[in-house]
Amino acid sequence: MKNLLFSLFITGILLVGSVSWAAPLTLQECLERAKQYNPGLKAAAWSPRIAEQDIRQTSATNYPRIDAQAGYTVQQAAQGAKIGGMAAETQQADYATAGLSATYTIYDFGRRNARQQMSRALADSSVQSFEARRTDISLQVIEAYFSILETDKLITAAADEVTQVEEHRRVAQALFEEGVVTRNDVLQADVRLAAAKQKLLTMKNRKENDWLQLNFLTGSQANFRAELDEGVTLSNGSMSLVNENDALSRRHDVLALRHGVQASDMEVRESKAAFYPELYTQAALNYVQNDKALEQTIVAATIGIKVNLFDGFASTATTEKAVRNRSRNQDALRQAESQVRLEIDSSKNDVNVARERISVAETAIRQSEENLRINKERYQERVGTATEVLDAQTLVTQAKTDYYSALYDYQVSTARLKRAVGEL
Repeated sequence: MKNLLFSLFITGILLVGSVSWAAPLTLQECLERAKQYNPGLKAAAWSPRIAEQDIRQTSATNYPRIDAQAGYTVQQAAQGAKIGGMAAETQQADYATAGLSATYTIYDFGRRNARQQMSRALADSSVQSFEARRTDISLQVIEAYFSILETDKLITAAADEVTQVEEHRRVAQALFEEGVVTRNDVLQADVRLAAAKQKLLTMKNRKENDWLQLNFLTGSQANFRAELDEGVTLSNGSMSLVNENDALSRRHDVLALRHGVQASDMEVRESKAAFYPELYTQAALNYVQNDKALEQTIVAATIGIKVNLFDGFASTATTEKAVRNRSRNQDALRQAESQVRLEIDSSKNDVNVARERISVAETAIRQSEENLRINKERYQERVGTATEVLDAQTLVTQAKTDYYSALYDYQVSTARLKRAVGEL
């Protein structure tokens, strides 16, 4: 009885495993895997986290700086003073010291505020850069996914061509043995069969490479294979009517550059504030061990102003550097916005052309198959030539290749259009 229950349990596990393995791997599952396990995204995810600590670091200036110190001093001789012609020690030769101070900047003409806003802008830029990276990875996953589906169809088309050429070779061999055709027909079939087999091997190798690429992007094992969902489609909806300004506001790479320009503005403000004074206050508690003094512990409060008078033109160079860095970021932003407009226009063209190619290729497949049928019958009736049959078979394969290429180019072009308008 126990063995029966154990067998049923194992069978159930195997059945569940079989069902799980048989389920097609969807595009959405691949995108989710890439989001979680892609090695490039894992590395890029640290940048926003580091930027968060930069914000904390710059926000520390909102609080007073508290310092504590302690020490012990050994002197060759105690300090002294002459009072009324008599020498008297004013300090011990060896003594301990301790201090506690709190310093706070009251006003620095916006330098602190500019630094904090710059760190926040850089953090926002880092987040948008990560999202832009995620979008790029998603597009690569989509391209690899549809490339595998396309290659599967091309492998089928290539295998059909091999079968057709083998059948033609058998017919040519039979006719040659009957003395109806020359050996040249058989040799032509052999050469074309070798070419068809090489094409099939090339397609299989391409599929393997596509799987390696997809597994790398999704963080899967290199030898992982699954059945892909052939029914997946990407709809472009009404993206042909998209407003470019709306697209720019959704593009993460453009938003990252915009935050970068904002950070550059704050950098310029901070560098210019270095030419102005700084108001500060300080509270201190200092202890100096000295049994010659009436008071060894001093409590003091200070309010002061400090300003740099000359630093070898370092402040001037810092300001010039900040201004030029801002100009560079502004130019990069304008270039990116122009690039986005170009991507939108070119992606729209690719989608429209791919859609038209699908319609043309569908007609070409029907025509090429009819052409092959006619030429095969002509050859068997010894009216046509072997070359015509082989060319007709090549045309069928080429028509199918063009169709599948157009079909999946349409899907990939749609994905690129979605990325261009910031909807991927």
